[in-house]
Amino acid sequence: MTWQDDAGRDLVRSFGDRMAMFVRGEGAYLWDADGKRYLDFLAGIAVNSLGHAHPVFVEALAGQGATLAHVSNYFATPTQLALAATLKRLAGTGETGRVYFGNSGAEANEAAFKLARLHGGAERPRILALTDAFHGRTMGTLALTGKPYMQEPFLPMTPGVEFIDSTIEALEAAIDDRVAALFVEPVKGEAGVVELPEGYLQAAREITERHGVLLVIDEIQTGAGRTGEWFAFQHAGITPDAITVAKGIGGGFPIGALITFGRASELFYPGTHGSTFGGNALGTGVANAVLGEIERAGLVDNAAERGPQIRQAIEAIGSPLVAGTRGTGLLIGVGLAHPVAKALVAAAQEHGLVINAPNDETIRLVPALTIGDVEIDEFIELFTASLKTVEDALLLEPTGTPADAPTEVPA
Repeated sequence: MTWQDDAGRDLVRSFGDRMAMFVRGEGAYLWDADGKRYLDFLAGIAVNSLGHAHPVFVEALAGQGATLAHVSNYFATPTQLALAATLKRLAGTGETGRVYFGNSGAEANEAAFKLARLHGGAERPRILALTDAFHGRTMGTLALTGKPYMQEPFLPMTPGVEFIDSTIEALEAAIDDRVAALFVEPVKGEAGVVELPEGYLQAAREITERHGVLLVIDEIQTGAGRTGEWFAFQHAGITPDAITVAKGIGGGFPIGALITFGRASELFYPGTHGSTFGGNALGTGVANAVLGEIERAGLVDNAAERGPQIRQAIEAIGSPLVAGTRGTGLLIGVGLAHPVAKALVAAAQEHGLVINAPNDETIRLVPALTIGDVEIDEFIELFTASLKTVEDALLLEPTGTPADAPTEVPA
């Protein structure tokens, strides 16, 4: 019997076949059960902000675990209060901000869905979200996810959600005083690292404010410094009504949060939501340490600097498979000229590189925020070899990119 046999027999099939059996990680590297080393440019899908087995993460996990792990939300703990204060400070909520803790991004978005309902009541039954958005797979967040093929097996959806194109014109046409909230991802990671049109967030803030609509920004993949700001909405210079965070704030420990601003902070009242494990001392202790190290080590600035470095290096490869790059900071999409993303992921794994294909024509790169020149140089070497493997299979000729040719992939 192999580990594949065990996984096929014992695990629910919703994820399909596992691609490898990883047994150890350190920094930007993973090792499988056969001892093969891989460069990890997926980081658990934008989760492992500090890489694998970072001393700060390990010490926080062990230290807090030996002190206090869980007491339930009938009680407060120092780590919970400290993390709430830190998230408010980093998000810029001011004194009126509040934080609800859950265990994942989906739970954070479920809380935001309830926030929208509390704001809207019977007079505002409509909620707007963007076509091809992804906000989670629970029944509430799936209703917010603009991907019909994902919803279809679970119909009927929770009612009231409507999907609109990611344009200012579509928002102006759809919004009215019966809308409770607009849900937005600053970058649609699961759609292939697709950025919003220039000026969209600023316009969305003005339009929603004019109509008394909550602007809820899903920062689950873009938050914790990944885009070169603590949160991606900060690039636009706006103040939302709420943001949801998860993934990178815990650095590998399951935690999520809803952060509210201004009047939205007064919508929840006792009994309207809750979580047994959310905000426990262990999770918040680890997240405090992770965010503290991101801040201490200047990793937000590192993300801002390393993203363009990686994109330029990819474009310099001159592969006929690469149509261009897009993204912000260390959330990078590589557009492909042919629908061979899955084959490229498989080739990369053979070469010892872990990457991801959110769709057939895009490679997503979300490495640890700690990466530097050594890891980037190795990535380019391995990615070039992986591209060559797929090029050879397709009998493609190498090509250079003309100096005046566009390198951005149209969203």
